[in-house]
Amino acid sequence: MGTDVRVGIIDSGCSPAQANGLLGARRFWLEDGQLREGEMLPDQLGHGSAVLASLQHEAGPVSVLVAQVFSAQASTSALQVAAALLWLVESGATLVNLSLGLQQDRPVLHQACAEALAAGVLLCASSPAQGGPVYPASYPGVIRLTGDARCAPGQWSWLGTRQADFGGYVGAGGRAGASLGCAALSGRIAALLRDEPGRDRQQVHDWLRDHAAFIGPERRGPSHG
Repeated sequence: MGTDVRVGIIDSGCSPAQANGLLGARRFWLEDGQLREGEMLPDQLGHGSAVLASLQHEAGPVSVLVAQVFSAQASTSALQVAAALLWLVESGATLVNLSLGLQQDRPVLHQACAEALAAGVLLCASSPAQGGPVYPASYPGVIRLTGDARCAPGQWSWLGTRQADFGGYVGAGGRAGASLGCAALSGRIAALLRDEPGRDRQQVHDWLRDHAAFIGPERRGPSHG
C-alpha cells in the first residue's frame, strides 16, 4: 500500500545519502532568463535535507520525489517552483510539500497550483506565524502550515488563523521553524494517506483538526505561564 503514496518535495535538494532512497529527482534553474532542468545537485543550503528528514520521520515508508529549485542561496523564482510542481504532478505525486514562501503572487505559480489541485494533488505550503501573505500558501485550496513550539514529535495544532491552518513540530528549527513544521505535518498527512487511502483535501483537513493536540494560536506575552 505504501507504494500508492508519492510525496513530492520542492526545496534545495538533499544529501547524497538521502538521494539514494528517492524515487526520482530533478533540478530546475534559470540561466540567462531561461528555465533549465536537469540532474539534481547535492544540497548546498542544507534546508532541503532537513525538510526531507523531518518529513520522512513522520511519514515512515513512502516514496519521495525531490524537485530542486534552490542552489547556493535561499532564493528562487515562481517559474522554477511552477515547473517543479508540474513535473511532480506528471510524476504521480499524491502530496507536495513546499517549505517555501514567495512574497509576490505570480500567475504562473497560481496556475500551476490550480492544475495540481485539479489533478487531486494535495499541496502543503509553509506560512510564517507573522507577517504578510506568502505564496503558494495563500492560494485557495493549499493547506497552510507553520511551526508550533508547543508541539512534540507526532503532535500538531489547529490554528485556524489568517496566517496558517495548522502548526507542526519544529524541533531545534530556529529560523526554519515554519519550514520544518510544514514538513513534519506533510509527513503525517502522507502517513494518513498511506494507511487510509482515498481521503480528499477536506477529509484530511477535518482529520487534522479533529486530532490536533492544541486548538488556537499559541498565546505569548506577560500572562503566558
